Amino acid sequence: MSNAAIQVIIADDHPILLKGLADFLSDLGLQVIGAYANGKETLEQIKAQSPQLAVLDLEMPGLTGLEVAEACQEENISTKFILLTLHNELFLLNQAKDLNLAGYILKDFALNDLSQAIETILAGGTFYSEKILQGKHAPLKGEQKSQLTPSEKKILRLISTGFSSKEIAEKLFISERTVEKHRSNMVSKLDLEKKSNSLLIWAQKNKDLIG
Repeated sequence: MSNAAIQVIIADDHPILLKGLADFLSDLGLQVIGAYANGKETLEQIKAQSPQLAVLDLEMPGLTGLEVAEACQEENISTKFILLTLHNELFLLNQAKDLNLAGYILKDFALNDLSQAIETILAGGTFYSEKILQGKHAPLKGEQKSQLTPSEKKILRLISTGFSSKEIAEKLFISERTVEKHRSNMVSKLDLEKKSNSLLIWAQKNKDLIG
C-alpha cells in the first residue's frame, strides 16, 4: 500500500502547528482528510470516516488524545494512533502502551521521528521517541525535597493516585480550600508550571521521593 492510499486525521489546538503537521504529512504522500482543534470533534470525525491513521496532540480541549484513542478502542475502531506531546513522563507513555497506541512522539523531535514512525507503523510496528525521560525533567534536588512539609507529602501521595482536591479534603478531614492552598504552595516550591495537572505529573514521576 502506497502512502497516497493512506488517509489520516490530525488534531492540535495550535493552528500553526496543525497547518505545519498537515503540510508535513502531505509531503510524505499521505492524504489528510481532516484537521481539528479539539478532541470531541476529532473523535466524531474518526468515528465517521475511519481513517487508517490519526496523529493527535495529547493535550486538547474537550478530550485529550489519550481519551480519543481510548474511546475508539472501546468501539473497536481500527484507526492507528500516534500521540504528539511535550510530556516525556513515563506514566503517560505507559498509558499509551496500555491502549496499544501505535506511536508516542515528543514534539521537540517530531520532525525527526514522524516520518520514521509512520513508515514503522504502516508496516505493522510501533514507534516511541527514544528521548523519553532523557534530560527534560531532572530528579528533584534534595534541598527542594526537604522544603515539602509532611502534610504536603501526604497530599502529594494522594494526588499521585488520582484523588481530586475534594476527595483529599474528605480523606484528611480538612477543607477543600486548604488542599488548594497546599497545592499552590507545592507548585511554587517545586517550580512547576501553573497547570491543573502539573502536580499529578510530578508526583507520578517522583513517587520514590514522597513515599
